[in-house]
Amino acid sequence: QGQLVESGGGLVQVGDSLRLTCAASIRNFGSYTMAWFRQAPGKEREFVAAIHWSGATTHYADAVRGRFTISREKVKNAVYLQMDSLMPEDTAVYYCAADQSSYIHVETAPYDYWGQGTQVTVSS
Repeated sequence: QGQLVESGGGLVQVGDSLRLTCAASIRNFGSYTMAWFRQAPGKEREFVAAIHWSGATTHYADAVRGRFTISREKVKNAVYLQMDSLMPEDTAVYYCAADQSSYIHVETAPYDYWGQGTQVTVSS
């Protein structure tokens, strides 16, 4: 059994920044590839960013590359998503996910654990 808890969401204005945190209670957390997904109202859940279990590789969706940064802190069992230059189209519920594989997946199916999500709203 494992648990992921997201925090850090909120209501911000265009151009602002937010930092999301995912606190993980997963055995052998260091062996999991971690990712952030998001889901806007009426849309499917989409990949945002991921970081390999080694921390050596990251991958971003085209829509956020250059604005968002994913990082992890194994000692604290935490993953972060630094979001800069936020835009209204970034408005969504953001989910943290964990995948016990050696590959970075952009699909939702391979991920073993999911958090409950945190709302990010960007107002224009």
